[in-house]
Amino acid sequence: MTSAAEDVLGSGPAPQASGKVKAFLRLVMIEHSVFALPFAYIAALTAMFTLDGAMLWAELLLVTVCMVGLRTFAMAANRIIDREIDARNPRTAGRELVTGAVSVRSAWTGAGIALVVFLGAAALLNPLCLMLAPIAVVPMVLYPYGKRFTNFPHAILGVAQAMGPIGAWLAITGEWSWDAVILGLAVGVWIGGFDLIFACQDVAADRAEGVKSVPARFGIPAALWGARGAHAVTTALLAWYAVATDAGPLFWFGLLIVVAAFLYEHTIVKPHDLSRLNRAFFTVNGFIGMALFVCALLDLVVRGLSL
Repeated sequence: MTSAAEDVLGSGPAPQASGKVKAFLRLVMIEHSVFALPFAYIAALTAMFTLDGAMLWAELLLVTVCMVGLRTFAMAANRIIDREIDARNPRTAGRELVTGAVSVRSAWTGAGIALVVFLGAAALLNPLCLMLAPIAVVPMVLYPYGKRFTNFPHAILGVAQAMGPIGAWLAITGEWSWDAVILGLAVGVWIGGFDLIFACQDVAADRAEGVKSVPARFGIPAALWGARGAHAVTTALLAWYAVATDAGPLFWFGLLIVVAAFLYEHTIVKPHDLSRLNRAFFTVNGFIGMALFVCALLDLVVRGLSL
């Protein structure tokens, strides 16, 4: 029972609303923006360096809003579309849409707000970003359906993530860049590769439900070898990007860190021992993005980027 003062001041509903927001943020795992956001920053900062060597803080903020807004929409849509599958998988049965901590209506509302924020930020950047923004939404919605019709939904996720650096470069320059495409491909192959690893933990549930993935179709060893190959390609693409943008020693040092992290990641996850999969997926991959971003930023500053 609430007091009269609480009724008058409205202190009762506030915690409830706050709780709904927190539950939604847990639903979309907002903290996992750390995976792709650093690469968008690398593209944006490199584009600034090529323009006039000056940091454009307002544009960088809008890039951040675009990235977080689109990712939030994508995660919410993913959870909504997959909620029945999640309910039958022991690993995902505790997700907020399954337990009722977040209603489907609230999830769609949050997704809609995130989409509006994304489109609004794109419009503030430049006309080309706004024109291309709807294209970026398509693979975000297609990905959760992918596991229903292809054994390679990880590739769709890779395409979705590849657009981050490309869009970030467009946001700064308003022009297409093949250098950004190289970086985008590196990010897409990287994330597609570690999605192969992540999917290994759901093989039994996926096969029971008819959910398609590389591990479910070809087995865990094949998926882990696929991830190794993807990360070898990622390394090659990042090296190509470094050459294409005349990166300095600090960027190359960051690439060495990435290679070391990849080697560690593939050492701790084995076909018959997935006990450290979460460490490989969350900790190592989060570290990879942040480490390369810091090295890329320092490299650009040394080369003349004005903060």
